[in-house]
Amino acid sequence: MTGTRGQAPQFLLDTHIWYWYLAGSDRLPVGLRKLIDSHSEGLWLSPISVWEVGMLNKHGRIRLQGGMHDWLADALERFPLREAPLNREVALKSLEVELPHRDPADHFLASTALVYDLTLMTVDARLSSARWLPTRSR
Repeated sequence: MTGTRGQAPQFLLDTHIWYWYLAGSDRLPVGLRKLIDSHSEGLWLSPISVWEVGMLNKHGRIRLQGGMHDWLADALERFPLREAPLNREVALKSLEVELPHRDPADHFLASTALVYDLTLMTVDARLSSARWLPTRSR
């Protein structure tokens, strides 16, 4: 799809990384914060992350200022990212990836990283331990 081989590294932000960065959370490792700050042109977001944040808000696990629609508009204005579309190729790849758990969002994020030739920025050990998946966790 959108190959990045031979270029500066490009990153797909896992949902928690995106949310923590926007929230200014101390849970985001300093090294990842610096990497995000220095790679503003090479950062991608999956629509799955938008859905995951919305579900966390809906179920009361996080509280988004102004609700999901207002929060998202503000988030994308303050921190614009390239969108990694969820398409047939990503959906098919998600059926092939082997992860130690059945979370469909993680399968879609992993397959998105593979299809778009991106490194997944995550601190989720269930993803970073997959040797076949390019990840960055620090």
